[in-house]
Amino acid sequence: MLLAGDVTIHAPRKRVWDFLTDPSQVAPCVPGIEKIEVIEPYKTYRGTVSVGLGTVKARFTGVVEILQLDEPDYAKLKAHGMASGSAADAVSEMALSDGPDGATNVHWTADVNVSGQLASLAARLMQPVSQKLAGQFYDAVRQKIETQVGNTV
Repeated sequence: MLLAGDVTIHAPRKRVWDFLTDPSQVAPCVPGIEKIEVIEPYKTYRGTVSVGLGTVKARFTGVVEILQLDEPDYAKLKAHGMASGSAADAVSEMALSDGPDGATNVHWTADVNVSGQLASLAARLMQPVSQKLAGQFYDAVRQKIETQVGNTV
């Protein structure tokens, strides 16, 4: 399933980039995050996240690998996670560009594939719930960055 979206963050691109590439700042924005650990900075991370699709719940443990970082314009990563009877794989990209009045536009995509028990039990909920969770993530990112900018101006 392909997810995509755009968010405008009222902060300079460098600040947005620094936030989005810092797992200690990004992790609290991820819905359902339980833990994240750095295996190799700017390369590999391991984490645990709980996801609910209606009444079906899953706890995924997995690895995120950074495939490409072109500061401060573009990032690409892939993730692989396993839950009881299910697996999830994703390739995600984000492109940052200058917006009006010093803002930063973030265009993101995620190509997600979920297989196993979770996919069979909650197939019709997968797309809308995944899009909603991605929206919640980027809303939290935007709010945190804009709050930081507001406190430093």
